Amino acid sequence: MNKLYIGNVSAEASEEDFETIFEQWKIPHSGPFLVKTGYAFVDCPDEKAAMKAIDVLSGKVELHGKVLEVEHSVPKLIVASFSQVLDGMLAQYGAVESCEQGKYTHLLYLFMLPRAMEKLNGSMMENYALKVSYIPDETAAPEGPSAGGRRGFNARGTPRSGSPGLGARPKLQSDIPLRILVPTQFVGAIIGKEGATIRNITKQTHSKIDIHRKENAGAAEKPITIHSTPEGCSNACTTIMEIMQKEALDTKFTEEIPLKILAHNNFVGRLIGKEGRNLKKIEQDTGTKITISPLQDLTLYNPERTITVKGSIEACARAEEEVMKKVRESYDSDMAAMNLQSNLIPGLNLNALGLFPSGAPGMGPSMSSGPPPGAHGGCSSFGVSESETVHLFIPALAVGAIIGKQGQHIKQLSHFAGASIKIAPAEGMDAKQRMVIIIGPPEAQFKAQCRIFGKLKEENFFGPKEEVKLEAHIKVPSFAAGRVIGKGGKTVNELQNLTCAEVVVPRDQTPDENDQVIVKISGHFFACQLAQRKIQEILAQVRRQQQPKPTSGAQPPQPRRK
Repeated sequence: MNKLYIGNVSAEASEEDFETIFEQWKIPHSGPFLVKTGYAFVDCPDEKAAMKAIDVLSGKVELHGKVLEVEHSVPKLIVASFSQVLDGMLAQYGAVESCEQGKYTHLLYLFMLPRAMEKLNGSMMENYALKVSYIPDETAAPEGPSAGGRRGFNARGTPRSGSPGLGARPKLQSDIPLRILVPTQFVGAIIGKEGATIRNITKQTHSKIDIHRKENAGAAEKPITIHSTPEGCSNACTTIMEIMQKEALDTKFTEEIPLKILAHNNFVGRLIGKEGRNLKKIEQDTGTKITISPLQDLTLYNPERTITVKGSIEACARAEEEVMKKVRESYDSDMAAMNLQSNLIPGLNLNALGLFPSGAPGMGPSMSSGPPPGAHGGCSSFGVSESETVHLFIPALAVGAIIGKQGQHIKQLSHFAGASIKIAPAEGMDAKQRMVIIIGPPEAQFKAQCRIFGKLKEENFFGPKEEVKLEAHIKVPSFAAGRVIGKGGKTVNELQNLTCAEVVVPRDQTPDENDQVIVKISGHFFACQLAQRKIQEILAQVRRQQQPKPTSGAQPPQPRRK
C-alpha cells in the first residue's frame, strides 16, 4: 500500500470532500479517508497513484479556504509499555493516525513525525517508561521486526546512532532534510520507468524524496529534497549519485558531475568556520574539493547557498556526511535559541515564520516561489492580532540596499512579510540614520525586521565580526509608560536583563497628538524582538485593565484599537 498524509486540512473537511476531490482529479484510492482534526490519511493502490496525488494536489488544491499539503506518510512507530494513551499528548509530536490496541494490551501503533522518537522514548507517563521504535518496512525487511521491536529502522544494516534501545541514549541530530541539485537531464533516470527507481530508493533508504521537477522551468538543474535520518539521507544521496554516474556513461556524458548540496545561508558561516578551517578539514579528511556559491547569488525567496563537492562518489558521500553534520549542528543551535524565544514569546510559531528550514517541500516557506502561508496581511502564527507600528533606524547609506533597484527589494520584502514598509524622508542633509516605518502584526514585524537585519549584514554595513545592532522605537500611551518603567525602574531593568536589549523610556517627553510617548529599544535582532513582544504584552495587560467591567445585561465594550 502507498499511504498518503494530507495536511493543512480545515476543521470543516469531511470524508465526502476528499472523495469528491480525488474523483474530480481522477486519482484512485484503495480505502476510506481517515479524517482527523487538521489532517487525513488515505491509501493509494500503487506508487503511480500516490505520486499523482502529490503532484496534482499538494500546494495547489484548496479545501474550505486551506491549501492542502499531500505527501507520503511517515514511518510507523511502536509506542509500548504504558497503560493508557492520551491522543492529545501524542498529537503534539505529529500526526497520530490511530491509537489502536495491538496483540498485547500495552502495544499501540501510531503514524508520527520521526523526531517524536527522540522526545517520547524513555519519557515517563503514569509511572511507566515509554519505549518507542520504528516498525521496519515489510516490503524492505523480509525478516520482519523481532520480538520487542528492533533498534533503529534501517532494515539493511546497523541501527542509526541514537536509536532507542537499552542503556544510555545518545542525543539524536535533527532530521532536517538533505537538499541537492541534480542536472535536469538525469531526473528521468532518477525517477525511472513509472517511478520504479525512485520508489526503490525510497524503500531501501526509508526516505521520502521530493523531486521538484516543475520548479524553474527550463533550468539546467533541479532540486531534490530527501527527508530521513542522517543515515537515510546519505544512503539516498549516494544511490542518486551512482544512478547519475551510470546514466552519464550510458549517454556518453563526459562532463564531471559534482555533488551539489543546498544549505540555508544561516548555517554556511559556521560550516566554513573561522578562516575556513572547518571546510579545509572536511576537504582534507575526505579528499574532495569544496566550493560555496557567493552571497550575491542569494535572493529574498531563496536564501540557500550551493555547496559544490568534487571527487569520487565515495569521497563525495563522506563529504556530504560531514557537511550535513555541521549544518545540523548549526540548525540545532539556532532552533535552541529560537525555542527560547518561543517560550518567552507566547504563540510564536517557528515553522510559520519561514526563517529556518522546516522540511517540506524545499526547506521552508521562505524557499518557495511565493510568500509563505500567513503572509497575506494576516497573522497566522499569533492568532488574530492588532497591527503594530515600529520605527527601525538603519544607516542612511543602507537605504539603497533596502529599497533595491526600482524599489524591487522593498516591494518583495513587504509582500514576503505581510507588512507595510516605508522609509521616511531624511531629517536634514547630514542625517546618518534613516527611519524605516513597519506596520503589521507581530509575525510580520518579526519577518520584516529579520530580513532588514540580515540585509545589512549581507551588504557589509557591519563588519564580519560585528553584530548587527539597531535601534527601534515603539509608541505607547503616555499613561502606560509608567508600567513599562515599573516602580523605581524595576520593570525596565528586568526587561533589559531578560532580553539583553537596551530599553529606554526618555524622561520629560511631551506626548504627541495621540497622547503617546516613545520607548527606545537597542540591540541585536533577537534581543529587539523579545523586548518588543514583552512591551506589547505589558500594553495588552494595561488595555485589559482599562476596560470597564460590563454591567449586567449590557453589551461589553469593544477593545480599544491603536
